[in-house]
Amino acid sequence: MSLKNKKIINKHLIKEHFDKLAPKRESWIKKSKGFYFEDIKAMQELIPDGSSILEIGCGNGHLIGALKPLSGVGIDISSEMIKEAKKIYKNLNFIVADIEDTNCIKDLDQTFDFVIISDTIGYLNDIENTFEKLHKVCNADTRIIVAYYSPFWEPILNITARFKFKMPELPKALLNETDISSLLGSAGYETVKYQKKIIFPFTFFGIGRILNRFLSCVPILSYLCIRSYVVSRSLKSVLLDLPNSASVIIPCRNEKGNIKNALKRLPLFTKNLEIIFVEGHSKDGTWDEVKKTILDKSFIKKGFKMRAIQQKGIGKADAVFQAFSLATNDVLIILDGDLTVPPEDIPKFWKKISSGEAEYVNGSRLIYPMENEAMRFLNYIANKIFSILFTWLLGQRYTDTLCGTKVIRKRHFDKACERNKDLGNFDPFGDFFIIFGAARLNLKMLEVPIRYKAREYGETQISRFSHGFLLIKMVIFAFFKLKAT
Repeated sequence: MSLKNKKIINKHLIKEHFDKLAPKRESWIKKSKGFYFEDIKAMQELIPDGSSILEIGCGNGHLIGALKPLSGVGIDISSEMIKEAKKIYKNLNFIVADIEDTNCIKDLDQTFDFVIISDTIGYLNDIENTFEKLHKVCNADTRIIVAYYSPFWEPILNITARFKFKMPELPKALLNETDISSLLGSAGYETVKYQKKIIFPFTFFGIGRILNRFLSCVPILSYLCIRSYVVSRSLKSVLLDLPNSASVIIPCRNEKGNIKNALKRLPLFTKNLEIIFVEGHSKDGTWDEVKKTILDKSFIKKGFKMRAIQQKGIGKADAVFQAFSLATNDVLIILDGDLTVPPEDIPKFWKKISSGEAEYVNGSRLIYPMENEAMRFLNYIANKIFSILFTWLLGQRYTDTLCGTKVIRKRHFDKACERNKDLGNFDPFGDFFIIFGAARLNLKMLEVPIRYKAREYGETQISRFSHGFLLIKMVIFAFFKLKAT
């Protein structure tokens, strides 16, 4: 038998198998409601309501329907499954097709916010080739989400299927998240997040919800989870949408002696560069110094377009976000007015985001040795502890969550504001609002190591102990809002 004929027979068997199961698909979902409830909840963490979604292997549409998309397309090889989907979800578009057929993707003339491949990847004959085809429906912000079960659970799932506790499956490829990420990488994607969920796939009087909420996210125990979610972005699409303009936001309160130095030391790292000073009710004449500095012809000749505002409220977050709303350029960069992060290092941040290497860039003060008094010992220890906790909470490596220099595209910040509405006004600094937003948007994060300098002018605005207790509250807050959900 030729490989080609074998492939045709395999597809026929898959179609026949799921066609037979289609009339009872909804009853199988109800029988395993504990698992499907947790699976949908995990997807809802990754995909906000009102997104545009393409689901490959959509079955009867229960997943894409539960995610409440603004527009949704489901593709499945089973015509009977698609019939069931069309009966239930009349507002969505369902297509009978084999995703491995070249014409399947060609007929789709739109890009999507999310592309879901849930439990389908193991039935594909050429996984890498299928991934390559999906670039057509991706833009720079599209996220591919591959959901699959852990090979560790294969024998258990086979037993439960035999005793009719779950829907029967055909034999398919056993893949872990590393395998899936590697296949995505070979096809031109970059994985931005791994997530493990569902340690107990039954409701069992509400106990399942508690175990899945609190135990599935615990290191080591998470390896016992049934479900892996691999989130990736299309690098081909990223290269078609690179930024070419930046707005540098300089919040300053009692920083009179640093204003001119900030502009003298800041390189013109892109032709379209906007500088926005945000003055925060200073008592040392900072506002007058800012107004005088932005009229300095030497800085105008340097190529800077400069603006200055006084914040309406109080706190760094209020100042920065007020400036963000007024910024006109594509990339937003925070440079603290104390200049403990050297302005000369800002081009390093710009390089990461303008090349497409990252979508969110965070400074790290904890890599290089620091100048004396640049950071007190207790602050250093606290930063180290918080970096470990937030690496676990957010699923990407952070060595320094509290560095003030952060870089994000304006459109991503606007989306983060929408995504974070349910978090409330919890962060007076703004650092964690941006970090949480970037994590919830599944943005690719990179850190830029900087040499943290001691202050040359003024005194620190941070109260170590009161702000330290606030940060502890934020870790607890993040655990319940972002991890134990």
